[in-house]
Amino acid sequence: MVSILLIHLAWTEEPICRLLGRPDKPLLSKNGDIIIGGIFTIHSSTTGIKPTFRTMPETLKCKRSEEVQFARTMIFAIEEINNDKEIIPGVSLGYKIYDVCSNIHLSIKATMALMNGEEDGLLNEKSCTRPSTVYTIIGQTSSSPTIAISTTVGPFRIPVISHLASCACLSNRHEFPSFFRTVPSDYYQSRALVQLVKYFGWTWVGTIRSDDDYGNSGISTFLQVAQKESICIEYLEAFNRNDPREKVLKVIDVIKMSTAKVIVAFLAYGEMVILLQEMLQQNITGYQWIGSESWITAKSLATEDGYNILGGSVGFAVVNAMIPGLKDTFLKEFWETVFNCTFYSPEKNNSNACTGFESLEDVINPYTDVSELRISNNVYKAIYAVAHSLHNLLYCKDKDICINRTKIEPWEVLHNMKMINFTTKNRENVYFDENGDPVARYELVNWQHNKEGKIEFVTVGQYDASLPEEKQFLMNNVKIVWTTGMTKVPKSVCSENCSPGTRKGIRKGKPVCCFDCISCAEGEISNTIDTTECTKCPLDYWSNSERTQCILKDIEFLSYGEIMGILMAIFSLSGACLTAATALIFFHYRNTPIVKANNSELSFLLLFSLLLSFLCSLIFIGEPSNWSCVLRHTAFGISFVLCISCVLGKTIVVLVAFRATIPGSNIMKWFGPAQQRLCVSAFTLIQVLICTMWLMLFPPFPNKNAKHYKDRIILECDLGSTAAFYTVLGYIGFLSIVCFILAFLGRRLPDNFNEAKYITFSMLIFCAVWITFIPAYISSPGKYTVAVEIFAILASSFGLLFCIFAPKCYIILIKPDRNTKKHLMGKITS
Repeated sequence: MVSILLIHLAWTEEPICRLLGRPDKPLLSKNGDIIIGGIFTIHSSTTGIKPTFRTMPETLKCKRSEEVQFARTMIFAIEEINNDKEIIPGVSLGYKIYDVCSNIHLSIKATMALMNGEEDGLLNEKSCTRPSTVYTIIGQTSSSPTIAISTTVGPFRIPVISHLASCACLSNRHEFPSFFRTVPSDYYQSRALVQLVKYFGWTWVGTIRSDDDYGNSGISTFLQVAQKESICIEYLEAFNRNDPREKVLKVIDVIKMSTAKVIVAFLAYGEMVILLQEMLQQNITGYQWIGSESWITAKSLATEDGYNILGGSVGFAVVNAMIPGLKDTFLKEFWETVFNCTFYSPEKNNSNACTGFESLEDVINPYTDVSELRISNNVYKAIYAVAHSLHNLLYCKDKDICINRTKIEPWEVLHNMKMINFTTKNRENVYFDENGDPVARYELVNWQHNKEGKIEFVTVGQYDASLPEEKQFLMNNVKIVWTTGMTKVPKSVCSENCSPGTRKGIRKGKPVCCFDCISCAEGEISNTIDTTECTKCPLDYWSNSERTQCILKDIEFLSYGEIMGILMAIFSLSGACLTAATALIFFHYRNTPIVKANNSELSFLLLFSLLLSFLCSLIFIGEPSNWSCVLRHTAFGISFVLCISCVLGKTIVVLVAFRATIPGSNIMKWFGPAQQRLCVSAFTLIQVLICTMWLMLFPPFPNKNAKHYKDRIILECDLGSTAAFYTVLGYIGFLSIVCFILAFLGRRLPDNFNEAKYITFSMLIFCAVWITFIPAYISSPGKYTVAVEIFAILASSFGLLFCIFAPKCYIILIKPDRNTKKHLMGKITS
């Protein structure tokens, strides 16, 4: 049955079971009807022994006492159950407790010894098959030795209950079918540590782990969850307590060279002791330590020297508890051991009785400290779990299916262990899930100095995996003390947070936590910290200067409320008033020679068209609307064609009148008033048709132009059809050029008042204005496009008004002596 037994097979003899090696005796033992095995790290390490492979290797020797309290708690729980008349009455529990010094080889050896019993009786056994002497094994403290124990006893279906082996790998029921534990799986502790790191905003941390199953499994889960929460790991260091000192010094160097100020130490107690010693020697302080349950509540680490390094440490610990009566038992045993005396007992000889007045001033021992019974309580629950399993096995309600009490098999204890559900004296519910794990509950503890200056572990939060995800991690309203006595949460980031108005730009070849803060582009914003992308503002909005919010874009159009609009309106109205005044003057002096000589009918029609031209400029000012956009260019185009048609008619009249003075010419009858009206109407009708087609097919409409300027919207009239607009302009230009050519040809006609030369100047100004208008119109942005168009209309209108009518008004009002037929015909008579 057991690997330390050698089966010698001879050809002629029957097989004999012989012991290979020295028999191991338990450190503590007591007989009983049912024996419970215990495997503890009562001493933390072994002395180094190098095997020669020539002689039998020496037995490993342990050093440094560590887990005496756990072993004594097991004994206390067994004695308490034996004295209880309800759990398993009539059946006494015994124990065999081995010290394996946290050594895997010794753990396996102790496991074999527990299953085989006293090996002396096997020397002459003919059969190597015998029942196990223990029905349950309590242990071990570390995960790796526990894995070895569970692997060894698994095929024999002997239950193993660990009080501190928290590796998540042990939850695998296929590999460890007989394993149970009273400590939560690191599956939950690793997630709780990620929630802790995330809660305090630490995105840049270093990790140190034990190079064993406990540390490797725990930190692996931590890394997986941390990656999902965007927490970056600067370094991943691992070492084992059996590694040479150089390996630990290398870890220390990595810590000193790092920039992360938070260190997640997923270390077993033994590794933490070694690391702390080296850090004390080099006086490395100022780091915020996040601890696992293995060391975060270790009293032996919480010395004044240790506090200089680990002060303010935060980590999850197994829920603390009180075990009634344990303190008195520990104190009694401790007192008798320290002072070499005995308290009164009928079974003892009180030759050296304890008085109770012995002095403890010079005695310092953590053995009697029961303020931190987190792990001891797990041992206590494990023993009671065994007792309740035996109770269900031995005292079942259905007598027909109850087993024979005289014979119990370990697999039956294992079967009942899966179904236990009881409440301890301190009202803690104990049961195992399908993986042999308890409900994961932790306390978040913080290393602080109390009022007396002593170091204590203050509970500042909880983690309960049985609650909904959003309620699993909760903080108490307890002030946390951070490293080196800081009152503020220390920072540990690769890059500072990107403020609103910026976004994160990942650095090439660096983790996602290392980034540069890049300002959002124009028209984009970010109103939260550490955003990865900027949000584009809607079409009608633009980003403010800080790039933190979208603000409504400025609406731009030529309005009556601004100086440019006011000036344009003044000039427009002024031009209209001057035109009206000129019309009144002409009407008043309509019978004078100069008015008659200049074709008064065309003059009044020209003044009317100029009045329309001046007034249509007002339509271009103000917020564009459907009616204003339609009316702007059509009114402008028709009024200007009417204006140029009148000027063209006057030019033709001048030329025809000169030709009419030639003897025998009757040309005037072919271009009389009727023909003049028809000519003006025909020219104007063509423009009306062009504008009508424009409005029917592609009418102008108001438009929000957000392309020209990014930070503002231009309200403008979209032409609808650019070709139609330029056709209107082209037709006006064509008439203007024809008028200019005709007027230029008649500029030297013999007359005291030759109107052709004034028309020539007016057309020269008109053409110059509109030739320069086209490039200015195309290149002018926003409201200035409208302003250029208004300026062209006003300039050309004023040019016509002044060039054609100003000389006539001057003669009529200032020089009335020239307003005679004789003066007008002076050159001809001469």
